[in-house]
Amino acid sequence: MAEYKLLLPSMGEGVMEATVITWLYNEGDSVNEDDSVVEIATDKVDSDVPTPVSGKIVKILKQKDEVAKVGEAIAILEVAGEGESAPAEETKTETSAPDAETVQTLEQPLKTENTQQEFSGDLYLSPLVKSIAQQENISESELKTIKGSGMEGRITKEDILAHVSNRGSHPQAQAQPQKESQPAAPSTSASVSAPATTVTAGKGEEIIPMDRMRKIIAENMVKAKQTAPHVTSFIETDVTNVVKWRNKHKDIFEKREGEKLTFMPIFVKAVVKAIQDYPMINVSLSGDNIIKKKNINIGMATALPDGNLIVPVIKNADQLSLSGLAKAINDLAFRARNKKLRPEDTQGATYTISNVGSFGNLMGTPIIPQPQVAILAIGAIVKKPAVLETKDGDVIAIRNLMFMSHSYDHRVVDGSLGGMMLKHIHDYLQNWDLNTEI
Repeated sequence: MAEYKLLLPSMGEGVMEATVITWLYNEGDSVNEDDSVVEIATDKVDSDVPTPVSGKIVKILKQKDEVAKVGEAIAILEVAGEGESAPAEETKTETSAPDAETVQTLEQPLKTENTQQEFSGDLYLSPLVKSIAQQENISESELKTIKGSGMEGRITKEDILAHVSNRGSHPQAQAQPQKESQPAAPSTSASVSAPATTVTAGKGEEIIPMDRMRKIIAENMVKAKQTAPHVTSFIETDVTNVVKWRNKHKDIFEKREGEKLTFMPIFVKAVVKAIQDYPMINVSLSGDNIIKKKNINIGMATALPDGNLIVPVIKNADQLSLSGLAKAINDLAFRARNKKLRPEDTQGATYTISNVGSFGNLMGTPIIPQPQVAILAIGAIVKKPAVLETKDGDVIAIRNLMFMSHSYDHRVVDGSLGGMMLKHIHDYLQNWDLNTEI
């Protein structure tokens, strides 16, 4: 018999570690190839780790709530064969070329690692964050001033790169790192958060600790509001043509494709067209630089059965037909609700849609997910009397109306751009062609 080391696999760009949520098997249990053996959580998504081989779990190396790094062994399996078996993934993890960004940032410190400062165990740093800190000569005391956005407040790659960018714009603070008692210069892109209010539970009141995902959501929402000055525009849209078109095609589509045809592919199609008309809404802000995105990746806010929220991403949505969008949306929604999303499924969004109408809400004021600069909320479709202009004069008719609200980051998106973007989405939906093919 041989030993096989089960490694924590790569989970997408920027994800360097994961926390063990629960083991699905115990030591001594036999598992088959492709069986999911452990549930893990990153600061992006929860997912399962399958075993690439059949065998018996002889040793669990990472227990519940412990953190493992990508490429690190989390369990040892006993498999058929002789001698110790090193999985192909281990070789791949150790020898695969890093992405271009990592090469540019980390090439020099990797070559001179043994000459750089060490950090105490008081502050948990991933290898990537530690390497960036060493390259930029960031002391441990300075690191402690960075508010981490990762799990349990850990510093992520984005946090330290943002700090480096802001640090460069404050040379005086950088030149005097020895004055540890002097408060760090505040970032120009975020305000100081107020201390949390402590509330004492009264008699008969229940205390419910936040679960891990709710903590992440809370941290991200506070960070988003502190970072971006939000402005929200509203519009009411007549989607009668959209409703008629979907009613005509939904049964045919389901029979042909085995997929449900919801309104979301139509909304995404309209958003994509509007982004193509106004590409400066498809950007991110880095310091004083605006990064114009090449791809149009649409985030889709999805409510989970436990009441939490996750945002899977439709990659390259501009390259998909209505049929392709319907399939991609259904797949992501199904896997989100069944905890089958991969970390890369929640990364890379450049614009987000939140369908608050699915909860019966007429409208909302959505919070912009960082580092995006805009988000659209879609309200419930409601039948109402509306004034129509005809060649014989104005008439009142029953129409399908829907509110949309567009929140945008006023640092880079002014009212004209944010408003025109929303008006274009409105125009595409209100003038939906009933002869559109799917």
